[in-house]
Amino acid sequence: TAYIFGTCALVGSIVDVCAQNNVPVFWVETRSWKTSYRGELYIHAGKAKVNEKQFENRPHLKELSNNLDYMYGKIILKCNLKDCIYMDEEFINEVKKDEDEYACGQYEIGRYAWLLEDIEVIDPIEINGQLGLWNFER
Repeated sequence: TAYIFGTCALVGSIVDVCAQNNVPVFWVETRSWKTSYRGELYIHAGKAKVNEKQFENRPHLKELSNNLDYMYGKIILKCNLKDCIYMDEEFINEVKKDEDEYACGQYEIGRYAWLLEDIEVIDPIEINGQLGLWNFER
């Protein structure tokens, strides 16, 4: 059994490219809900197509997204969920120092930052996603 959670295909694809090119990735996944779960986690890229409108006020994100092979509807990464942090102003200001990370999340006071580490690319597994954390039987 593996715990899975979904993310947008854009963020998943950016992390995938970094991992394939041995670029160290320490990733923050932003969520509206917290979890007490810690440990191995797999990332599922949702089937919703990336909407170009999300780049209107985020030119840096548009630059990052050029020439990505989006992995819609697939489990694409394995990682470790290290922590889940309530976002306050101090935390958000610290994240803003990293343009790439800040561009890829929804950083607002009252949301949660899931700190992911040990991110590995896996052979994509096509599967329908679900909301929240869900189990996957290999």
